[in-house]
Amino acid sequence: MDIPLSTIAVVGLGTMGTGITEVLARAGREVIGIDIDESATAQAVGVFEASTARAVERGRITEEERRAMLARFRTFTDLGAAADAGLVIEVVPESYEIKQQVFRALDGIVSPTAILATGTNALSVTRLAADSTHPERVLGLHFFNPAPAMKLVEVVSSVLTAPTAVTAVTALARELGKEPVAVGDRPGFVADGLLFGYLNQAAAMYEARYASREDIDAAMRLGCGLPMGPLALLDLIGVDTARTVLEAMYAASRDRLHAPAPVLRQLSEAGLTGRKAGRGFYTYEAPGSGTVVRDALTPPADVRGGGSERTVSSVGVAGSGTMASGIAEVFAKAGYVVVLAARSQEKADAAKARVAKSLGRSVDKGRLTGEARDDALARITPAGSLDAFDEVDLAVEAVTEDLEVKRQLFAALDKVCKPGAVLATTTSSLPVVACARATTRPQDVIGMHFFNPAPAMKLVEVVRTVLTSDKVHATVREVCATIRKHPVDCGDRAGFIVNALLFPYLNNAVKMVQEHYATLDDIDAAMKLGGGYPMGPFELLDVVGLDVSLAIERVLHREFRDPGLAPAPLLEHLVAAGCLGRKTGRGFREYAARR
Repeated sequence: MDIPLSTIAVVGLGTMGTGITEVLARAGREVIGIDIDESATAQAVGVFEASTARAVERGRITEEERRAMLARFRTFTDLGAAADAGLVIEVVPESYEIKQQVFRALDGIVSPTAILATGTNALSVTRLAADSTHPERVLGLHFFNPAPAMKLVEVVSSVLTAPTAVTAVTALARELGKEPVAVGDRPGFVADGLLFGYLNQAAAMYEARYASREDIDAAMRLGCGLPMGPLALLDLIGVDTARTVLEAMYAASRDRLHAPAPVLRQLSEAGLTGRKAGRGFYTYEAPGSGTVVRDALTPPADVRGGGSERTVSSVGVAGSGTMASGIAEVFAKAGYVVVLAARSQEKADAAKARVAKSLGRSVDKGRLTGEARDDALARITPAGSLDAFDEVDLAVEAVTEDLEVKRQLFAALDKVCKPGAVLATTTSSLPVVACARATTRPQDVIGMHFFNPAPAMKLVEVVRTVLTSDKVHATVREVCATIRKHPVDCGDRAGFIVNALLFPYLNNAVKMVQEHYATLDDIDAAMKLGGGYPMGPFELLDVVGLDVSLAIERVLHREFRDPGLAPAPLLEHLVAAGCLGRKTGRGFREYAARR
């Protein structure tokens, strides 16, 4: 298979096929675009002409370079045009029947040494290769949308693929300016294998009416730094496409987390397939538009309580750790009088000192004036006892994630805090109602899950129990608006929104490594480059702490009783060995000792 990949055919000129042709032509390859639909070929040319014209306007290429690129791209409606290609990339619809027809036809057209690549992200490359007269030349070449912008390319080998074909295509990907990741043949490969399970769980969460589509999407964008929320991303990918990928994944894994949520079938069969149809989880301005318009499910623009909330002017924060000091800083900067209470006056003073240091950094970076820093610090009173909470309007607990510790603290707050005070827990995984039941006023107890670091992270999950009063809920939403945080509403169940979607994804990444499917580096690269994630799953696990991650995964497994949520044994083994991540110098990776 030592054939130069200077002439490349792309079969199927939809959005992905057109993007791939542009990448190839820009890199100096002769590109043959093939589609049985003449309008598709004309549209592909138009898209390429428009994108290169924009590149000239922005000074990225010259007009001469543009003309050369356009001259390298020719379109046809007959597969016979691929006869001279050293590589053919098919990106036709995700159907075995359609793809097999293409591969059988190509067997009689191209040279025996030509490489045949499928762009599938859901179907078996091995099954497609087995139908070819030369299975050794068939592999997967999975670009990500939009192909010109996304750096990741998954190079998928079957047990039949010749190493020389893999080497040639991997070298091509690098020459195109892409980051190739070598993976084996299983549905979803690395990036989609992790991504679609997460998207499916988000769809199921929405279908169960646990949280609104807007709150689910906002939670994952603001809580995890993702470029898009999961339901908006499903609309972009195509609800029908997602369903197809999940069906293939479930057929291979039999993992209930991959069984498509019924809402995906309902939307698909109704033709509500996302942006391309003008409606999916959201409603769009027009088919193909990315502009969301209001519909019957759109919440009102004003999230405030409308006068039904209680007045909050003073806040008590219980705890002395990073989260407690961060929350105290948030409230003080927003103008609230803050009592910061710890188990001793010394610990409370140390927590205030941590706030002072954080505010000082903000001054150094020009984000805060010296006067604003001094005013915020003056509003914080450190205290060595919860007795100082006797006049606060809102008490926020931010102590260790231990239910018995929290219950004892809420019992103490119940005795100390005045009638009508709102009592909030910042737990990320424990039942809020258990804290509420430790008091004689469970209607006043609610969850306010801040994210770390609290001064920087915009998200707060507002967790109502079945006993929380409407006034308390309205009060907390009003407070969130005042401290410039984005509140999302959810019920009192394990993981709330963010952790319930994030940690099964992290657990599945561990399973991939445990099964020797892909390496840590390849998985991290795949999710950063293919999914736009700010950190790969193993980078994130080591930052969060493997012990913390394991505890959350155990809570999720215990709550939902789904076998697919059982913590990966590899994670359990690392925790048992004391490899907890960056804080111990070793987790999934090793880290230099801190000085």
